[in-house]
Amino acid sequence: MVYSRVNVAIIGSGSAGLAAAVSAFEEGASVLLIEREVRLGGKLNQIIDNLFELEDHDVRLTGPELAVIKSSVLQDNGVATLQQTHVIGITRVQNVFHLTLSNRHGIIQVEAEKVILATGAYEQAPRQSVIHGTRPAGVLTAGTAQYYINVLGQMPAQNCLILGSGNIALNLARRLTLEGCKVMCVCEPLSEPQGSLAMVAECLHDFGIPLHLNRTVARTVGTDRLRAVEVYETNKNGEQIRRTQQVIKCDSLFLSMNLICDTEFARSLGLEMCQNTHGPICDHNNMTMLDGLFTCGNAAYISSNPSHMIESGMNAGRSAARYFPYERSLIKVNANKDFLTVFPQYIDVTNCRNEISLYFRTASDARDKTVRVIINSVEAFSEDFVRLRPQETTRITVKINSELTADSKVELKLDRQRVVSEDTDTPH
Repeated sequence: MVYSRVNVAIIGSGSAGLAAAVSAFEEGASVLLIEREVRLGGKLNQIIDNLFELEDHDVRLTGPELAVIKSSVLQDNGVATLQQTHVIGITRVQNVFHLTLSNRHGIIQVEAEKVILATGAYEQAPRQSVIHGTRPAGVLTAGTAQYYINVLGQMPAQNCLILGSGNIALNLARRLTLEGCKVMCVCEPLSEPQGSLAMVAECLHDFGIPLHLNRTVARTVGTDRLRAVEVYETNKNGEQIRRTQQVIKCDSLFLSMNLICDTEFARSLGLEMCQNTHGPICDHNNMTMLDGLFTCGNAAYISSNPSHMIESGMNAGRSAARYFPYERSLIKVNANKDFLTVFPQYIDVTNCRNEISLYFRTASDARDKTVRVIINSVEAFSEDFVRLRPQETTRITVKINSELTADSKVELKLDRQRVVSEDTDTPH
């Protein structure tokens, strides 16, 4: 049993965790990065599309490339990392976190002044979906199929159907097609694709893969191996319409269900979860309601934009390294029913920067709208958007021009764009 003490312990080494580790180290903190897999990088190691950008560089990288670059920074500077290590318990005693770790060397005890949860998210399991029939071979989550192809180099299907149209599903459809698999179609129970429209064009339209909206899989056919699926039409609420079934022959069904924030450790410490983001409630420094405990990436909120995960990790790492115990003064970021999610939920006026990033999703499809941030009845931010979709996370940067106090009020509003007359002097 080994005892050690660090300034910042980070659980998870995905894009957010690596970014947090590098940022905390650059701020002068002693850092321990904990990863349960063999290699650092988490889900980055199975994302071979060039979706990621380096800060201050006009270059796009694949997931493994980004993981290697960030890991090299840590290794070259002697930052402590533990791979193939599981965190089996976290407790907090007198403002110090006690982490119990387990790996091939046995049980390790670590004391950390601050902890960053960068545990990411997990996919809804196939057995959690409302699909009748048995569970024959060939029914997998989209992330598992992606792991088979990109990491293990194995093809899990010859003819498949994908249920769900998030970015993971769209990437998978393209990847399967490039590897020679026949993607029969991508079915989406709702009336709008859940991934970005650019990804729909790049991954489906460019490869001739059909996208069937208002369609869902209701039953699997097969015992040892999947032979076919029954597809039903759905109404505007995603509910099945009777007597609209169609049988599609395929040997595999890939489910791209909801991503769920991994909040196991946050819940074990008694933290309250946000009902909308389903992650821990945080302030603008990515600190939860438990002093010294930070969270970032998909462990905090689900975003469709990979850059948001990196930015979230950088903010959490920087904030954790600079943090010292003090009494926070929090004001809530108020948003009306036009917004589905807003992150962060609070602003700490005791430790507030000149600029604050807000991430949000709208409650419905919104066209030609203006997003406004009102601070103490004064407009602090305003930007026009041609279209805002609930499926895509939008980031805005708000400049704080006035001093915030505990009595300040921050409001996020969605209004119609103002129409300005081009020439009011034209005679009629």
